[in-house]
Amino acid sequence: MEQRRIDEPLPEREPGPPHPRLSKFHAPEIVFGPNSLPEAAYAAARLGARRPFVVTDPGLSEAGWPAELLDRLRQTGLRPQLWLDLTPNPKDHEIEDGYQRYAAAGCDVVLGIGGGSVIDAAKGVALLAANGGRILDYEGIDKIANPIPPLIMIPSTSGTGADVSQFCIVTDTARNTKITIMGRALVPDVSVIDPRLLVTMPEWLNAATGLDALTHGIEAFVSLAHGPLTDHHALQAVSMVTGNLARTMVRPDDSAARSAMAQAALEAGLAFTNAILGATHAMSHQVGGMLDLPHGVINGVLLPHVIRFNGAATPERFLPIAQAMGLPVAGAPAEDAVEMVAEAIRKLGDEVGVPSGLSALGVTAEDIPRLSQLTLGDACLTTNPRPASADDVAALFRAAL
Repeated sequence: MEQRRIDEPLPEREPGPPHPRLSKFHAPEIVFGPNSLPEAAYAAARLGARRPFVVTDPGLSEAGWPAELLDRLRQTGLRPQLWLDLTPNPKDHEIEDGYQRYAAAGCDVVLGIGGGSVIDAAKGVALLAANGGRILDYEGIDKIANPIPPLIMIPSTSGTGADVSQFCIVTDTARNTKITIMGRALVPDVSVIDPRLLVTMPEWLNAATGLDALTHGIEAFVSLAHGPLTDHHALQAVSMVTGNLARTMVRPDDSAARSAMAQAALEAGLAFTNAILGATHAMSHQVGGMLDLPHGVINGVLLPHVIRFNGAATPERFLPIAQAMGLPVAGAPAEDAVEMVAEAIRKLGDEVGVPSGLSALGVTAEDIPRLSQLTLGDACLTTNPRPASADDVAALFRAAL
């Protein structure tokens, strides 16, 4: 074999693919499947609970699921305390009142059983239990200094992903906007996902949370912080939502479709809590905070417009999304895939009853300057794949009216 001299230069090589950037993947312990609700009680005992604090809302309480959880907790030898003084899009003062109840009862582990509002409120109570102050003090990223009590979450909707995420969204009642609190401490210890709970969702909530999951998947996939660990979950969520959401609207008792939507919400949550989100959520938070509207419905209206905006800069990222949605994009230019995805999402919104414009939800042209300015301060905008100025955001709001 011919040998090379030590002083001989190495032959040039073709450049290889760039090394993937370092990434972390946050996730709780996950228990998934029908009839898994009792596992929440066992998890509470395992985490050292004696007086667990159970957060829910009046609507879910009427459905009976919190009562089943409370029975299981008592059977495990625990003394649970129930708190349900919550409204949708949890308000700063509600969370602070919940913390006072937690402290007065001498509670330890926090359980949230409900939709995203309930789970956000439960996270807020736990945050204050260990760190004190006002909930609005923690707006932003990694402002939580002290470890918080153990968190166990049981979602009753198929879309918010709050049960696996590092986000807590709170309504600032003084400014009529939503703030984002983000940090690793907010990832729950355990998420128990029982698809049985989804059957009692009202139709509008099923549509809203399903579109929220779809938005999570798409925004996570195109996010500046995406990576190989999040891309798989994001595309799986997109595929499962587009294949099952409309089916659950027509056949609400279809257990296979409900399980698929529960998994879609989980996959989307794992994607976005690690890849973060984008302009759709940054804008939606402001509209929801101002008008106290369902978050997923606003996402469904805004998403096609943001897709077209982002697709003008990164059209190639929308080809895999179109494929996951089952759209005929083989051999098509990436720009065509962007438009096909936007149109398919608008069509799905029509199928599940989401308005085609923000004006139907009460947004006016006069609101746009304020909404646009608030959007610029939302943490979700930092990972949008295309930079957006106040004028860009205002143009998106106008297009979505």
